[in-house]
Amino acid sequence: MTEIGIGIVGGGYMGKAHSVAMSAVGAVFNTALRPRLEMICASSDHSAESYRKAYGFHRATSDWRVLVNDPLVEAIVIASPQNTHREIAEAAFALGKPVMCEKPMGESAEDSLAMVKAADASGVANMVGYNYIRTPASQFACELINGGEIGDVTWFRGEHTEDFFADPNLPATWRSHGMANGTMGDLAPHMINAALALMGPVSSLVAEVETVHASRPCTDGQGQVTNDDQGQIMCRFENGAMGHMFFSRVATGRKMGYAYEINGTKGAIRFDQEDQNAIWLYRMEGPDAERGFKKILTGPEHPNYLPFCQGPGHGTGYQDQIIIEARDFLSAIETKEPVWPTFKDGYEVNRIVAAAIESSNKKEWVSVSDY
Repeated sequence: MTEIGIGIVGGGYMGKAHSVAMSAVGAVFNTALRPRLEMICASSDHSAESYRKAYGFHRATSDWRVLVNDPLVEAIVIASPQNTHREIAEAAFALGKPVMCEKPMGESAEDSLAMVKAADASGVANMVGYNYIRTPASQFACELINGGEIGDVTWFRGEHTEDFFADPNLPATWRSHGMANGTMGDLAPHMINAALALMGPVSSLVAEVETVHASRPCTDGQGQVTNDDQGQIMCRFENGAMGHMFFSRVATGRKMGYAYEINGTKGAIRFDQEDQNAIWLYRMEGPDAERGFKKILTGPEHPNYLPFCQGPGHGTGYQDQIIIEARDFLSAIETKEPVWPTFKDGYEVNRIVAAAIESSNKKEWVSVSDY
């Protein structure tokens, strides 16, 4: 076993998740590389020191440049706001340090393309943090599709819907401003990533993107909302299948509506993240009277389940997805072999988001290859 010094930029929601994952991954997966929590960076000295104590890092800083340039920090996790991603990643790659970056990569497709170029030039491991597709159930869905268990795929429906902004009386926050913080920048990338993993590349699309609640209360009255609340994409995949995706932060009643349904010539698959330890499989076989969707509870026979638990149906959780990500990132560093999704894969998501926004503005079908 070899130690590797980890630096994490950002100590909040995702910074904590990645810190816990790096602490646990060696024990869970018996990795050859064992993370050492070397340094954490936050927006102030006080918060950085608080996170250091809480998560078990050796040192803390309020300047990401100090973290990136420190020789004991050998790999970097970016869990800070999107507008900081590009500069941090480019600085890390210039020093030959591997980077895992939270989604989405940067504020725009232009940012993410620049990050891809920096990653390619460095030749070191790079990965984007799309955690939901790593549940044992969704990994199993990929295996079923790739193994031809539901035949040739003909149709895909996916959604990422939540209701944290459904109440129009909720006050304006940072989420109310800037397209990177809207639904297409925040929620849509997760389901687009899932569609690419399950179905392959998107060739063309038409989209609608809209703001449902145009203003929200703020300290000086009503504040204008400058980004989107929901959006939908109708698309055609390169494999010929039809698709539809819907994204919303105002979907009343939905808490973690990361869900998809896939139809094939021999069967179908359904999944909903609110029941993340189950997948529904339909096989077009046997007497008609006995056909129907079968609920399969994940267990040790499904991908990446056994390291967490030996009991079928006992289940994995959100934090376990991040631990699987950490394992994959360490594997990419150790083997020098790319682990999906790389920065190039993250850029594909950003291209589709850019194409969808322009399609909505133009009100016409667009080809993804143009973006």
